[in-house]
Amino acid sequence: MLSIVSSATVAAGGFAGTIARFGLNQISTSSAFPVGTLIENLLGSLLLGLLIGWLAYRTMPEPLRAGLGVGFCGGFTTMSTLASDLVFLADKAPGFHSAMYLLGSLLGGIIFALFGLWLGRRWGSSVGMRKRGKSRWTS
Repeated sequence: MLSIVSSATVAAGGFAGTIARFGLNQISTSSAFPVGTLIENLLGSLLLGLLIGWLAYRTMPEPLRAGLGVGFCGGFTTMSTLASDLVFLADKAPGFHSAMYLLGSLLGGIIFALFGLWLGRRWGSSVGMRKRGKSRWTS
């Protein structure tokens, strides 16, 4: 069920993610290769995987979960810019560079998401063990 609080946290997270994406693009525009978009999508995949993995062991209020996942990660990552950057790159540098950008974005996004999921699960499960006086990181 859609609540006012969840809607507000998604909007706030989306604003923060979009501003972060804009800032990253501003500092990475000197390259003809769309480095900023690649970094945004890989980092966003990592962050969303980390959040999902962590939530496998931890609870978080629904508005916060929605604000971080749908809001921030959704605002930070961008499929439409990936597509337009790919079309632009294919027009200016067809072949290898275009293929590397596409493969790096898609395969890299999956790999980063899986790595984030793995990290999140380790982090979420170790935090729970530490609360009981144990740690998964030490024997």
